[in-house]
Amino acid sequence: MKASDLFIKSLEKEGVRFIFGIPGEENLDFLNSLKNSKIRLILTRHEQAAGFMAATYGRLTGKAGVCLSTLGPGATNLVTAAAYAQLGAMPMLMITGQKPIKSSKQGQFQIIDVVEMMKPLTKCTKQIVSGDAIPSRVRESFRIAEEERPGAAHLELPEDIAREEVLSLGTIAPAEVRRPIAEEKSIMRAVELIEESKHPLLLIGAGANRKTTCKMLREFLHKTGIMAFCTQMGKGVIDERDELFLGCASLSSGDFLHRAIEKADLIINVGHDVIEKPPFFMGQSGLKVIHVNFFNAVVDPVYFPQVGVLGDIANSIWQIKEHIKPQKHWDHSFYKKVKRNLEEHLLEKTDDNSFPILPQKLVSEVRQVMPSDGIVALDNGVYKIWFARNYKAHLPNTVLLDNALASMGAGLPSAMGAYLVYPDRKVMAICGDGGFMMNSQELETAVRLKMNLVILVLRDDAYGMIKWKQTDMRFDSFGLDFTNPDFVLYAQSYGAYGHRLEKTEDLAPLIIECYDKKGVHLIEVPIDYSLNDQVLNQEIKEKSQKF
Repeated sequence: MKASDLFIKSLEKEGVRFIFGIPGEENLDFLNSLKNSKIRLILTRHEQAAGFMAATYGRLTGKAGVCLSTLGPGATNLVTAAAYAQLGAMPMLMITGQKPIKSSKQGQFQIIDVVEMMKPLTKCTKQIVSGDAIPSRVRESFRIAEEERPGAAHLELPEDIAREEVLSLGTIAPAEVRRPIAEEKSIMRAVELIEESKHPLLLIGAGANRKTTCKMLREFLHKTGIMAFCTQMGKGVIDERDELFLGCASLSSGDFLHRAIEKADLIINVGHDVIEKPPFFMGQSGLKVIHVNFFNAVVDPVYFPQVGVLGDIANSIWQIKEHIKPQKHWDHSFYKKVKRNLEEHLLEKTDDNSFPILPQKLVSEVRQVMPSDGIVALDNGVYKIWFARNYKAHLPNTVLLDNALASMGAGLPSAMGAYLVYPDRKVMAICGDGGFMMNSQELETAVRLKMNLVILVLRDDAYGMIKWKQTDMRFDSFGLDFTNPDFVLYAQSYGAYGHRLEKTEDLAPLIIECYDKKGVHLIEVPIDYSLNDQVLNQEIKEKSQKF
């Protein structure tokens, strides 16, 4: 058996369904072995997009998504996706080719040290130097990528190793592993702090975005009546229509939520780490924090919790819920006032049919047409803040955004990865014109694979997020405007359907029509960001300070 055959069998043992990427000359043995496998090759138009798809697969399934590239430029094109998965805690395995390592006839042509390059961007990176080592290398890479905290792993398969005959024919099955649970003393200390507090508040981060954890958190909230808010990557853990859900901390400061945080004397911080911007700052205020997570807190100038509850998060919340007794002295009245004011504020402009469309109206229309299990994949831009703040997620992992690396260009590939995991759900990519054009070539991939997707391209002919920041910092407008192709014709040139929104009131019916017709539909949506500075900065701060 060839080593490349053994590699594919090892991936099959891991339950791999897809390999995303672009093979090169150095992967041809691997590709030939893949031909006879049930694993499906998703041939993309750029390695970065393949990495984003693999990371999204990992995010949605908990199993490492797999992507493939050749050596040199193929491998360097995976760098951004590696960081995206690593910072976003998405399990992913990258497989790259390499020239023969036992002999070389091409000198240093295309050769860079990919293993060394991947070290700062992954949890583990190895070159395979013996075909017989493949089963253990593959198993170990999956184990490390998938265990808490999940992230990226990398294996380099040189051309001569891939084609060598191997003695070992066996693969290694994944072991059954249960996560450790928190020590009872830490549970009881957490219960004690919560019962002693007067204004407890619960914060939900990305690490809580697990099915069982969601169930436990909802039971905890409804037993105690304690209110909760989330980070951007914690959206959907709690049904955001719930009366105990305060909102999403989508802005760094000055929002209505920050008034609630200032009132809190205890924050129960579940599944959050400082890779996401902390929505509160520990200082001299006397605020106490309970850190509930799989791993200990990384001490930071703004984050140094007094109590750590370390272990399986769902079990930790269940234990706390079982021991805790609701207290009469808990006072949630101010939080309820914050919620009323925030909800009233979020309704503003949602009935405004002015054109180009306002962000508040856009979010409202999308929410109305998307079912509870519909998936919205957001690229990175100012619209991400509007969706994080205004879009009510009903279920976990139905709002896919990146607030860790916050890379542009991930929206469309992320939606495509989500579609492959959930082909029966409605999936929508929402991209700015800047971010969309960074990986727009994947339209061809989506059309070729006969996906059913709706892509909203929000057109403002500029890098709008940075223009907003430029305005906020009182700089002159400079260096951030560009021109765009005709997006309707652009989509049609790939075989997709192209649409252009002409009236705001047509958006919801147009989206419904696109889903009914199926296929890949791109809708160009002119958007008016002129209120960004007023609403997201000045107006919110003024209104939130009134109570």
